[in-house]
Amino acid sequence: MVTSIAPAHTPLPVADTGPEPPRAVRRRTDGWRRQRWTVVRALSPVALLVLWQLGSALRLIPERILPAPSLILDAGVDLARSGELTDALVVSGTRVAEGLVLGGVVGVVLGSLVGLSRLAEATVDPPLQMMRALPHLGLIPLFILWFGIGETPKILLVALGVAFPLYLNTFSAIRQIDRRHLETAQVLGFSWRQRFSRVILPSIAPQLLVGLRQSLAIAWLSLIVAEQINADAGLGFIINQARDFLRVDTIIFGLVVYALLGIVTDGIVRVLERRALRYRAERA
Repeated sequence: MVTSIAPAHTPLPVADTGPEPPRAVRRRTDGWRRQRWTVVRALSPVALLVLWQLGSALRLIPERILPAPSLILDAGVDLARSGELTDALVVSGTRVAEGLVLGGVVGVVLGSLVGLSRLAEATVDPPLQMMRALPHLGLIPLFILWFGIGETPKILLVALGVAFPLYLNTFSAIRQIDRRHLETAQVLGFSWRQRFSRVILPSIAPQLLVGLRQSLAIAWLSLIVAEQINADAGLGFIINQARDFLRVDTIIFGLVVYALLGIVTDGIVRVLERRALRYRAERA
């Protein structure tokens, strides 16, 4: 009797994918991708300006409604040469800085207090939520009656807009801290100052920086409105004068400067965010 032996199954060869690329290669690849998208982000506004200029040159866009970018740039150059732009930037920047510091301190302190104390949450948070529901720009008439038409209502309006994003983000970040970290710090004998600097602050930093970016955007928005209150200096004063003389190019240039200031300050916070949170990228 002949016994047939079936041939043994030969496993298919597995393609050798090679070792995982080292971390340095991955970082270079990620860096190239980030640079590519940065270039795309930079070119999109340039393309918009080219189309705008072309439409103005072909008389498709009326000059009395929307002047060409070249005319707006000429208006800005005239303001820079006369020194008016520099003086206005100093005045407006000072107002935003003072309002940001005042509102930021109030927002972070109240957010920390409410986040760390159930009693404060029950007593302080409800009135703050009621105030947050009010449109802060709608308080301008009251601010004028209470504080006049000087610098105080302008700074307070900016501070009021800044305070609530930082308050909410601080409160939310503190409540999301892993309680085991706080308990470990207490077992190790950390003082309150050590717990705040080594546990609480690093834990809330990401969300706190997000709140700062939101606050900066609201700060510049509030300043645009605040500087319409009988301003005698600043970017709002330049825009008001241009409105009286029907200088649409100067008005648009002032608005562009507001937008650029918002972008620059947001970029500064993003750089600080990357530096403060670089440990996350190193662990990724």
